[in-house]
Amino acid sequence: MQTLHLPESSHPLVKSLFHHKDQELLTLFQNYPDQGKYFVAIFCRYALIVYTLIRHSVRSPVQADYLFSQTWRHIFYEMRPLNLREQDNTEGGTTLQNWLINITAICINQADLPPVESIQYSLSVAPPPLWCYVGLVLDTMEPLLRLILVMAQTFHWSETRISAYLQAEGESVSPNEVKELLKGAYRALGDNLPADIREIYFNDQTLASPLEENPDQRVFKL
Repeated sequence: MQTLHLPESSHPLVKSLFHHKDQELLTLFQNYPDQGKYFVAIFCRYALIVYTLIRHSVRSPVQADYLFSQTWRHIFYEMRPLNLREQDNTEGGTTLQNWLINITAICINQADLPPVESIQYSLSVAPPPLWCYVGLVLDTMEPLLRLILVMAQTFHWSETRISAYLQAEGESVSPNEVKELLKGAYRALGDNLPADIREIYFNDQTLASPLEENPDQRVFKL
């Protein structure tokens, strides 16, 4: 079976949190939404359990990686208002580990996986915590910038092709303007990611430079 590599687990910001109990990490994650390290620490603690459950249930490694990322995205949003004491009727509530296992089982049972050939997701390029926080930024980005960014990153379209598509949709945007807008979208994406997420995954660089220098480094392609 494919092993799970978690390079973020060795980052000092993440390692400094390993002594915290689950409930403490959950509370910190909920109380400090502008910091991503608490979710990364929870991810590192339980990623192997979640991945093993999924890998045993999904035959294709490509589909397993895709479902793994989708499951953690679901966990990310469900965990923000989570109160473990309300999750069952036993005294003291359920544990975070049991809750994560239950959520993973639900995601496995409800999964409608796309064909392998249509999946462009790369676990090594877009680790689930990074993908979750990129998604939050995309949700708040100006629609035209978001559209151009997704077409460039997800579909690998050139500035010329993006311009042609936008003009067909009634937006008069030249290829050079698309290039400038794309630079602005990269800057907006980097500027609005939590600083600790940038530090953990990009050594605190902005996203614009590495993505412009290496367009194959897709941070959210699916």
